[in-house]
Parts: sequence; C-alpha cells; structure tokens
Amino acid sequence: MKARLSLSGLLTIALVTPLMGQSLSDVERRIASEVDAAAEEAIALLERTVNLNSGSMNFDGVREIGVLFREEFDRLGFETEWIDGASFERAGHLVARREGSGPKLLLIGHLDTVFEPTSPFQSFVRDGDRATGPGVVDMKGGNVVIVHALKALQVSGQLDRMSITIVMTGDEERSGRPLDLARADLIAAAEWADIAIAFENGDGNPATAVVARRGSTGWRLEVGGNPAHSSQIFQPEVGAGAIYEASRILTAFYDRLAGQPLLTFNPGVILGGTDVEYDAFTSGGSAFGKSNVVAEGVVVTGDLRTITLDQLEEARATMRVATTENLPSTSASITFSDGYPPLAPTDGNHALLARFSQVSQDLSMGEVAAVDPRNAGAADVSFTAGLVDMALDGLGPGGGNAHTVEEWIDLPTLAIQTKRAAVLMHRLTLRPGA
Repeated sequence: MKARLSLSGLLTIALVTPLMGQSLSDVERRIASEVDAAAEEAIALLERTVNLNSGSMNFDGVREIGVLFREEFDRLGFETEWIDGASFERAGHLVARREGSGPKLLLIGHLDTVFEPTSPFQSFVRDGDRATGPGVVDMKGGNVVIVHALKALQVSGQLDRMSITIVMTGDEERSGRPLDLARADLIAAAEWADIAIAFENGDGNPATAVVARRGSTGWRLEVGGNPAHSSQIFQPEVGAGAIYEASRILTAFYDRLAGQPLLTFNPGVILGGTDVEYDAFTSGGSAFGKSNVVAEGVVVTGDLRTITLDQLEEARATMRVATTENLPSTSASITFSDGYPPLAPTDGNHALLARFSQVSQDLSMGEVAAVDPRNAGAADVSFTAGLVDMALDGLGPGGGNAHTVEEWIDLPTLAIQTKRAAVLMHRLTLRPGA
C-alpha cells in the first residue's frame, strides 16, 4: 500500500471507532432535505438514462450516456474528460475531478449495460414506487445516486471543500482488452485516492453493502492425444486419448480444490474429438469425432473466482500441477487470462462500512451489514484493492433481476441511498475531531 498523509492515518483510526449515537448536524439535516426535495428530479434523470440504450458494444450509446453525465458533472464544477476506448476496443470512460481538502474520494460507476440494441428490453416503465428498464438498477440507478448526492452537497455548501474523482467506465459489463489498458484510468485514480466508494447495486438490498468481492479470471485447458482406431486405446503406442485425459484433469481440479471457502472454478465449455474448433469471442465452436476413433484433442474453458490474490495464485498453481500429471501418450496445457482481481475484506473496508452504517442509523434508516462475498460478483471496485486505505461498494439503489428483462428498481431507495452517500462523504471530508 502506498504511503499516506498523516490525515489519512488519523482518519483510519477515527473510522475504526464509529461515533456511536452521533446525531445529525444542521448541515447533514439540510443535505437530507435537499435530497428529498430533488427526489422526482432524480427519478426523471434515471428515466432519461435508461431510455438511452448503452449496451457495452453500442459505442455510440455509451458515448451518449457519457455526454449526459458529463453535463451533470460540468454543472457541478468538475473538470471532465472523456477517455477514448479505441485502444481497448470499447467506447471509453468518463472521468470527472475536483480538488479540495481532506481525504481524496474516488466514486465509481459504469455507463454500460448488458442490453444491446437488439434486446427487446429498452424502456423505463414506472408503476408507482417500482420501475423496470434496462440497467435501471445495474447501474444507472447508482450513477444517479452519485449525481444527486453531489448536488445535495453543493446546495448545502459542502462540495467545494471536497477532493473527488469520479470514474464511470464504459465497459464494466463486457470489459475491453487488453484489460490493463481498459482499467488504466481507474487504477490511476485509485493510486491517487484514499477512499473508494462504488455504487453498484450489490445484492439489491439497501440494508447491506459490499466490503469484499471475489475476483474472476478465465482459464483455458488444451489437451492432446494420439488419434487411432478405438480398438487400440490404452495400448502403449496409443495411450488414453484426449477425452480421458481432460476428464482426469477436471476431476483432479474438483478433488483438490472443491470446498475451499469462497473458491469456485467452473468449466463452462468443453469440446473434444478428432477435430476441434473453438472461437474465444463467441465462447463456442464445433467438434467432430467418431465412437471408433480415439480423440485427438479437447478444449475446455472456464472461470476461477477467489477472495484474495494468495488464494488465486494457490489455485492456479494447483491447476497447473494437475495439468502435468498426464495419462499415457497424452499432453495438456493450461493458460489463464486477465480478469478482475479480488477485493479482500480488509479492516479498512470494514471500518468504512461501520461509518456508513452509523450514518444510516443517524438518518433513522437502520444498520447496514456486509454482503456475503458469495453474493457479490466481480466489479470495478476490485481494481482499487491494495491501492486505497478503504473501499466500499453496493451503495446503489435496491431492486432485483439485474441482467434480465425483468430488471426492476425500488424507487424510494434512490433517495435513501443518496442521503446515506452524501452524509457519508460529508463526514469523511471533515477533519478528525472536527
């Protein structure tokens, strides 16, 4: 972890012991009232963004959403920049910055959704306190929370004192490649920041927040065998064939790794036979073989999810060893692709959750507990791991069925999460002891 100013160290100590029983200050009450006053305005902004298609591969749509949010941040006095995504084959990212005093806050959102222009799910539909629409909760609702929390802080006279960088990526749902270029600006912002706050919807329950996310990386297993008439299988000159060897390796993965806490490894595609063609872009392909021919090749692809970098490296090492213990006359190799790193459940993250929960209680909204990491998939906040003192995710609104045509949002939770976020940022910006 990089060196910090003494202020950050003092802040960490202050956050470890939340101010139990602290009531809202006059400023915080005004912040909350400003959020309530703008509740319908926030819903209107959400509707505008949901009705603009921004599927990850709809580059024009992602850029259009970027323009919409850029205008919001410009009006709030941020310096804004659009990062072109040509180098990583995506639309790009929106970055907004303003300098102030106190700890440096990084706010994280994303502009894209899983719903491309070909999807039948394209419109915001409101029914009382509930609305449906593409990306309404994942995560255009979270983006609206960011905007309206900052607006409440501005109207209350608190925004000018804050040091904030906002990164809204344009490819969270389908990351660009190479990944080191696609996340370079987010990582640079994390290196600058002291605290990261992300506004994904977490598990969809505002009574929880995310202090840990499992990382996700891909793997590809390629196996070779000697093609021959099936009557000669297991003979020394023929061996076991590629399919038996692939089965042995997958069984070894299961025997040696299954059951470890928060570790999963899933073979999602397998192709085997005499001729195998695999297309990584479509994650599919074709295979040809005959029951009387020993299989010559197998390709298996899957994902690997871990809660720490150490667990990731240990799992990779185990899988590599299993791949080398080959059956007679077979060969195998495994490769791992770049992926999302894990966000480990650090003391700093738990301390930030404690402060957030205290804010919620002071707002008479109840305690906030940590999400089980098994219920929190990979997300952009993970790229801050090891670079910030504290990170917290899941501050988006409540809802459910994300990534499906039944995605919905509980509209009153927009204001709930906006109040919590705004008051949290206000308290984080105060000098310890103020």
